[in-house]
Amino acid sequence: MTKRKTTGFIFGLVTAFVANSAYALPANIPVIGATNPPIGHYEFCKTYSNECGPTRGSKSPLHLQETNWREVVKINYQVNTAITPMTDEEIYGVDERWAYPRSVGDCEDYALLKRKLLIEAGIPASDLLMTVVLQPNGDGHAVLTLRTDRGDFVLDNMRDKILLWSETEYRFIKRQDSDNSGKWVKLRDGRVNAVASIN
Repeated sequence: MTKRKTTGFIFGLVTAFVANSAYALPANIPVIGATNPPIGHYEFCKTYSNECGPTRGSKSPLHLQETNWREVVKINYQVNTAITPMTDEEIYGVDERWAYPRSVGDCEDYALLKRKLLIEAGIPASDLLMTVVLQPNGDGHAVLTLRTDRGDFVLDNMRDKILLWSETEYRFIKRQDSDNSGKWVKLRDGRVNAVASIN
């Protein structure tokens, strides 16, 4: 199967899955109100203030098509393979620092770079949202959420496969506001018991 056919096949599976999902969960993560940004993002915005303000364009989620899905898959894979995982303590000697990685980085650095490259590829900033989650062991983690008309998908440095949010093992805590990338909102996961049961 050629790469183009494979991408189209995967896109077809995503379409079928979202349309026929047996889960009673919403395709997009429910937002329940404003909250404070992570300290790392607050500091990041001091350096990159032009990336932390009101977003432009449509307020509706991205219309997912095979062409933009192919670009998302490509960039997610490229960043995951180009960057070597290292903690902020190992890189900078501090507990938390959000930055664009060159060759090494931790979870939020991967997500920031994916967001930047996808914006450059034409995906609206309002649909590329830095997101804080909890792993099953309780550790914090950062991913990039792609907000679409077929649901919210998760771009994660821990796996190349892009999953619908409700298919991950994470508990979703908060993310950037789609109307203003300098502000953050709380999320209602609704899967507290379900997440605990996922292996």
